[in-house]
Amino acid sequence: MSEKPQAVLITGASSGLGAALAKEYAKKGAFLYLNGRNDERLNQVADECRTNGAAKVETYICDVTDRKNMKDWITKANSERLLDICIANAGISGGTGDIESSAVFNQAQKILDVNVSGLMNTISPAGEKMLTRERGHIVIISSLASFSPWSGAPAYAASKAAVRILGEALIPNLKKKNISLSVVCPGFVETNMTAQNDFPMPFKWTSEKAARKIIHGVQNKKEIIAFPIPLYVVIKMLSFLPLGIWWLLSSALPQKKGLKY
Repeated sequence: MSEKPQAVLITGASSGLGAALAKEYAKKGAFLYLNGRNDERLNQVADECRTNGAAKVETYICDVTDRKNMKDWITKANSERLLDICIANAGISGGTGDIESSAVFNQAQKILDVNVSGLMNTISPAGEKMLTRERGHIVIISSLASFSPWSGAPAYAASKAAVRILGEALIPNLKKKNISLSVVCPGFVETNMTAQNDFPMPFKWTSEKAARKIIHGVQNKKEIIAFPIPLYVVIKMLSFLPLGIWWLLSSALPQKKGLKY
């Protein structure tokens, strides 16, 4: 007997990891609800998903920081078909490498707004619907950068640490209501964001490979999905170093380019 097609909602689906996840779920015949900010790119992804075998694809252009619009969209999507999986993938990245010091705090605010508040604007309405029927799976995209105070990208590292710890703390409470939650901590993945990096990225994965890894973990209800394992082990070991030593090490690392507004 074939599996029942799932209803999957993905933010940040117009490119990179979000687009790869959408295309992989399309191959499984899923009902897809895709969000992004670029209408042209999102429609291209939607067309590929339809070609790949998606049961249905609906798109919605909206900034995840818009709390009301996100709630309205997710509520509407769930009313059409009960959401099985909600993937909070939308995010932005920026560092201190090429911006004026006076812009550091403005950049940090923008990154935290999207990566933390935008994530909450996604999982809150979806989670409320799932809790009502005591069924569903929430997927939070964090990063291996969440395990270290990377001075070259302080706001990005902080935002990903916030969502990782939030997710890890929510897991036992949601489990009581039969809601699964997976925290995903990727290393370097080929996306538009990492394309801006002009420094070596060890163990870099394609977005397609990363998407397959995530989907496999979600299918098996893994609570922590971290990859690649060699980089994960190294970063976890470095996270135990005294802060002063970590500052010395991180200061020698390449600085990430600033966020482009």
